[in-house]
Amino acid sequence: MATTLNPNLLLAIALAPLVGSAIAGLFGTKFFDLFSSESRGGRIVAHSATILGVAISFVLSVMVLLDVMNGASFNGTVYEWMAIGDLKMEVGFLVDSLTAMMMVVVTFVSLMVHIYTVGYMEGDPGYNRFFGYISLFTFSMLMLVMSNNFLQLFFGWEAVGLVSYLLIGFWYTRPTAIFANLKAFLVNRVGDFGFILGIGLLLAYSGSMNYTDVFAARDQLATVIFPGTDWLMITVACICLFIGAMGKSAQFPLHVWLPDSMEGPTPISALIHAATMVTAGIFMVARMSPLFELSDTALSFVLVIGAITALFMGFLGIIQNDIKRVVAYSTLSQLGYMTVALGASAYSVAVFHLMTHAFFKALLFLGAGSVIIGMHHDQDIRNMGGLRKYMPITWITSLIGSLALIGTPFFAGFYSKDSIIEAVAESHIAGSSFAYYAVLAGVFVTAFYSFRMYFLVFHGEERFGKEEHGNHHENHEDEEVSADHHHGLAPGEKPHESPWVVTLPLVLLAIPSVVIGAMTIGPMLFGDFFKNGVAFKEVIFVGENHHAMEELAQAFHGWVPMALHSVTTPVLWLAIAGVALSWFFYMKRPDIPAAIKDRFSGLYKLLDNKYYMDAINQAVFAKGARLLGTGLWKGGDQGFIDGLFVNGSARVVASFAAASRYLQSGYIYHYAFAMIVGMLVLLTLTVTGVIGTK
Repeated sequence: MATTLNPNLLLAIALAPLVGSAIAGLFGTKFFDLFSSESRGGRIVAHSATILGVAISFVLSVMVLLDVMNGASFNGTVYEWMAIGDLKMEVGFLVDSLTAMMMVVVTFVSLMVHIYTVGYMEGDPGYNRFFGYISLFTFSMLMLVMSNNFLQLFFGWEAVGLVSYLLIGFWYTRPTAIFANLKAFLVNRVGDFGFILGIGLLLAYSGSMNYTDVFAARDQLATVIFPGTDWLMITVACICLFIGAMGKSAQFPLHVWLPDSMEGPTPISALIHAATMVTAGIFMVARMSPLFELSDTALSFVLVIGAITALFMGFLGIIQNDIKRVVAYSTLSQLGYMTVALGASAYSVAVFHLMTHAFFKALLFLGAGSVIIGMHHDQDIRNMGGLRKYMPITWITSLIGSLALIGTPFFAGFYSKDSIIEAVAESHIAGSSFAYYAVLAGVFVTAFYSFRMYFLVFHGEERFGKEEHGNHHENHEDEEVSADHHHGLAPGEKPHESPWVVTLPLVLLAIPSVVIGAMTIGPMLFGDFFKNGVAFKEVIFVGENHHAMEELAQAFHGWVPMALHSVTTPVLWLAIAGVALSWFFYMKRPDIPAAIKDRFSGLYKLLDNKYYMDAINQAVFAKGARLLGTGLWKGGDQGFIDGLFVNGSARVVASFAAASRYLQSGYIYHYAFAMIVGMLVLLTLTVTGVIGTK
């Protein structure tokens, strides 16, 4: 059995989606005049090439995962870009158990999204372009997770940000989409500024950008004091790295871009929220765990930020009426759970929840997209109800996704979510008490808003097809082109189940949403799955604050006893209470939520305005930046540089020339008079002794 993976195989995994993207972007459009982008042939070329490319990556990734589980690995350079002294800038792969698992999750979810897109984007003028983008997105994420150095990590990091900008603003004729993608781009640049500072600090003090070299210098890095402070340099570097993760993984207060990303088509919402961009920050911190373990201060910062995100973003999901935004806020909350696990030193638990969450969150988003198709692109859950009998496959798969999300025993989300709560309970990192109560309260909140959406969509009174609603919708065509395109069901019109190309990915995602947690909790959390992972095997747990995983291992006796034991914990009963309350409020007494809204209008307004974070950003940062820019432009550029140096020097020369021209009149008697005056001045100065003579 080979102990080193074939680098050509790894290159094929990364490059196959890139090739598919290139084919869709070139041969599937008018670029080479082979097919019209509007033609059936062009569309077949686009989706066939990209689906095949991602399918190849998925199959090869599964093979790599099996090899890694048998002890194989790879850590090496595949291309050296340049060398500056001792610093080498390379393209290289680090494939261990952490990477192999991420590769399988990314390619599987991406493959489901590609297949789903064939049905969802049918008829859209940008069909080929969309396939080119999502395949490029998959390539970028693979380069990120497979990297063995900070240079390639940063390349993948920025590439997923760039492609997400293109995808969120895919319908670029809509001002809301343009605003959303620009917002996502700018907020991520804030996080990326911290990220590159962290990379720079590690490079400056370790002399290398290779993970292995940096990890090998961890003992030396742990003793360096940041200049001008009494902080450890590693604390500053880890906090800077985490600021980058806050942007990508949408942690408070850099979360504001994620809900607005719903302006993109539903398939990309699923891909961004489930397996790619938002998980990049979680993966990065897990990969850098040997460094984060050196600083309790950095871990405490991670823990508190994650707890705030998990609880307070969940509150916002309660009042959302757009079906996609409800799922989006659940993503924010679940990312907070993962971040809390990272802060509690339970890195494997965070990655475990990342994996289980990828399946059921992709299922929920694609299920929401299927509902949107059935409702003729109406996204308002207040206009739905009773869809269960019209869309049975979408109903049952959405129910499975919701049960997994709230942590129902024996479903995938239960094992990872319950492990996070237990890990935080065992942690003694500063802020762990607040984090424990935050994630515990989040269980109730998640169950409430998830089943509020479920009940309003699939049960109760049929509220569709009664009147025209001015609702938010996904417009698949330009407004001018589709002026006669009806959104929402017409009076008397009924919903319909989506075509098989849409429902097949739902079924395939529902299966791991049920079984993957029970199948993998033993080896991933308490077995030797991560024994060959660089991010885990070199972590040296020190002190009493880092024993959460040890406590979890002692209490674990198998996936069945763990599920049965849940009846004795408050977690299960909080979830049941959330489901029961949502059923009572929205199925039996819908007048109560309306009364609560009126009674607590101030609180509702606070939540409806998303804690006024957007308003604060607009008032402080956006207007501040505009004022600063205007001041620099008017005062600095126009006033100082142009006014004083450029135009000022020109005016001085012009004034001097204007004065000088009076001395050059062209009249001989003027020149004679000037000579006489000059002689008189010289004689006077000589006589008075001002000018000496020899």
